[in-house]
Formats: sequence, C-alpha cells, structure tokens
Amino acid sequence: MRIHGFQTLTLLDYPGLLACTIFLGHCNFRCPFCQNGNLVLHPEREPEVPEEEVMAHLKKRRGILEGVCVTGGEPTLDPELPEFLRKIKALGYRVKLDTNGYRPEILKRLASEGLLDYVAMDIKNAPDRYGDTAGVKGLDVLRIQDSVEFLMGGTIDYEFRTTVMRELHGREEFERIGKWLAGCRRYYLQNYRESESVINPVFTGYSREQLERFRELLMRSIPEVGVRGVE
Repeated sequence: MRIHGFQTLTLLDYPGLLACTIFLGHCNFRCPFCQNGNLVLHPEREPEVPEEEVMAHLKKRRGILEGVCVTGGEPTLDPELPEFLRKIKALGYRVKLDTNGYRPEILKRLASEGLLDYVAMDIKNAPDRYGDTAGVKGLDVLRIQDSVEFLMGGTIDYEFRTTVMRELHGREEFERIGKWLAGCRRYYLQNYRESESVINPVFTGYSREQLERFRELLMRSIPEVGVRGVE
C-alpha cells in the first residue's frame, strides 16, 4: 500500500466522528480544479508514509479515534485497498471512502465485504457536462450512474458532493443535478478554494448567498443539502 499522506486528526473529514485521513496517489480523472494535483499527476514524486507507521498509530489511538477516511487521488485504483481496509476494520475503526465513483465494481465489492461504513462520492457536474468537468474525453457516465444507483439503494451510508465553481456550475447545471439525484440521502455544495496544488488555477468560488440559492433549488428534490467551504 503506497500512502502519500497521513493526517493524524480531523474533525471535518468524517462527519460526526473523530478521525484521521489517509491519502493515496493516482487518479483516473484529471479534474482541472483538483486540490490534490500532486497526488493525481505525479504521485511518484510525493513522499511515502510507511504502512507500518500508519497502522502503529491506529493501534495506539484505539479508543480515542473513531474513524478512518481513505481519500486520494482515487483509492479504488489501488489493488491493495481491500486488504488494507480489512486491517483497519480489524482494529475496530469505522471506514469512510472518498471516491469519484468510476469503479462501481470495486465499490460494490468493498461494501459486500463489510469494509465500508460511509462513502463520499464526488458529483462533478450534470451528466451531459461530466467528461469536460472531469478532464476525461469519452468518459462513460453510465459507470457514474451505476455507483449513484448502488449508493441510493441504501446498503451503506453516503453523501454526494460537488465542488462548485462559477466557470463550471450555474443554475441550469444544478437543476439537472437535482433531477438526476432526486431523493438521495444527502448532498453537499463545496465552494471552490484555490491552493498551491490545484492542477489549473483559473477558477473562482461563489458567495455564500449564491450557494444558498443553489441549495434552495436542490432542496426541491433532495431532502438534505448542505454548504461547505464558506464563512
């Protein structure tokens, strides 16, 4: 397991739990607004954290930490992920997986083996704009749809979330997203924030007022909609 980052404590990444976050490298998308561009484009250049060090910390913090968030990059690309999650679950932790949903077969396998407690799946945009937003020509949106339908089927807890930018998202896009995800459990609007590792730093976020208007629009079809990343 090639781990490229380890945040030993987070109050934000796993809703409702005191957790830590593990970052894996590589991704099958090239979203230009990605905050972890180094992990996506050049993971081989990033320092590695030994798995033994991570597991030692998890063993030591049992009874204090409650959950582990596994993010990336795209974690489902790592063939060692199932075994790694088994080790984490054996220590009694709850596991949250961050994913782009493009490998529904892996998502289903992990869920069927009882290795996931919560999934946060990125929704890049309305289906007709998915490939452009994700930076992948010829992207198969049906794979995304497969993951959406699986999560909405109710086997494990989940959230959908969209990083929102003026250049890529507006009222029309959220009207289509609302229809697409109608009845889903919960959905979050995450305001875009620039950082040093953004792949293509040409985007801008919205004001809270505008995000709240998008939220009101989405709540016509989604019962729980939240806003993140604004004061």
